[in-house]
Amino acid sequence: MAHVQVHREDIALDEPTLVEGLPGLGLVGKIAADHLVDSYDMEYYASCHCDGLPEIAVYAEGDPTVRPPVRIYADPERDLLVLQSDAPVSPSGATEFAGCLVSWFAANDVTPLFLSGMPADQDEEPPAVYGIATGDGAAMLEDADIALPSEAGAVTGPTGALIHEAQRTGLTGVGLVVEADQQFPDPAAARALLQTAIGPLGDVEIDTEALVEQADQIATAKQRLAEQLQESGDDSTSARPLGMYQ
Repeated sequence: MAHVQVHREDIALDEPTLVEGLPGLGLVGKIAADHLVDSYDMEYYASCHCDGLPEIAVYAEGDPTVRPPVRIYADPERDLLVLQSDAPVSPSGATEFAGCLVSWFAANDVTPLFLSGMPADQDEEPPAVYGIATGDGAAMLEDADIALPSEAGAVTGPTGALIHEAQRTGLTGVGLVVEADQQFPDPAAARALLQTAIGPLGDVEIDTEALVEQADQIATAKQRLAEQLQESGDDSTSARPLGMYQ
């Protein structure tokens, strides 16, 4: 049965904010999520056993412990959760995956921040970031002074399915979209998400200097996953102008 399994009942959280880090365009969500887990030395909190996820065993360098490909990490001091993913969600299973995850968010008073990259028309410094909302999320965007969309658009792929399910069920959440490189991992875009939106929305201080100093290494390390996503075509997570679908 599809479910989220909590492994650390000793960790207490009070209406936490969750940062979603599924792989997508520019790998902006994954880079941002991985940075938060590493920066705060977050605890492995829960594993996701939802339809649409590959049944693979994941292990880390220097650590023999096998873990599932999609996991949730916790920082109780900051009331922060991070969804970390080491594999793409199957587009054919995105609806079931979204239902599994969003129902767990609702049951545990979790406010999700969904992350997506949008193909950049030009190189902006820093990359432009805007927000969209479900439930009462619009008030969160206003309080954090996050820009609104400058044109109509749509978020596709598994992250789009998550946002759709949050909207359908009335769950309060925020979708954050950043202009990003559509061919290569984009640490600069992930940094813009962290500084411009995730930090203010989660009321946390985030040191992003490592993303600047290690940009080349990060891009190289994530390139293989980016290539896998490109092979999956338009079904991978991204934000696009709505005119592309009309």
